[in-house]
Amino acid sequence: MKALVTFSAAVTAVLLASSVLLPGAADGWFFGKQPTSKDFETLREAMVSDQIVARGVRQEAVLKAMRSTPRHLFVPEDRMPSAYEDRPLPIGNGQTISQPYIVAYMTEILQPDGSGTVLEVGTGSGYQAAVLSPLYRKVYTIEIIPELAESAKARLRDLGFSNVEVRTGDGYAGWPDKAPFDAIMVTAAAGHIPPPLIAQLKAKGRMVIPVGSPSMIQHIILVEKDQKGNVTTKSLLPVRFVPLTGGR
Repeated sequence: MKALVTFSAAVTAVLLASSVLLPGAADGWFFGKQPTSKDFETLREAMVSDQIVARGVRQEAVLKAMRSTPRHLFVPEDRMPSAYEDRPLPIGNGQTISQPYIVAYMTEILQPDGSGTVLEVGTGSGYQAAVLSPLYRKVYTIEIIPELAESAKARLRDLGFSNVEVRTGDGYAGWPDKAPFDAIMVTAAAGHIPPPLIAQLKAKGRMVIPVGSPSMIQHIILVEKDQKGNVTTKSLLPVRFVPLTGGR
């Protein structure tokens, strides 16, 4: 893996990965004009080139997934014009959809190769699971808020992401019935790395998780398990995520 980010890029990621939203941006792109599918396609391509490739994400399969996943269909209707902006957006129930760069960055860290299984903790609107869908044989995703889990399940089904399985539950405990996993991604900040998730990671597996207090800047942590089951961790990038809820 190349150098992950410059200092200035890291600071930008901290600010933009937070759940603090800029006021009045929801209709800023179109000035009252109804956006078309072509508009969204153009914005999505610009998102990948200007926000993601420009910050160092290089894995072609990840870039292809970001180009092909319609982020505007994973946000509330009144936020669609802002779907490809360089920031998180609210999706209801006090939750957000992450900044596109953070989605791509965390996905690349897992080093997907088109095979294996991945567990996502924190389904939200289903966007991250949709990005993971073409990169793994099977995607399992858990959401603790029932309303979000049900809407994400319907959305992913209707959009044709047939290899994604959604359940309502406490992601801190993982998904023991489907373990072990080749990769695990946690999309909410935990106070520590949950032991059940470490236990459900395969040998030679990778987990990426934001760790830290909700009131402070957290850090994305890469967890790796070697062939003998030994675990190492590495701090990668300062970020700000909504907190992981559930078991501690």
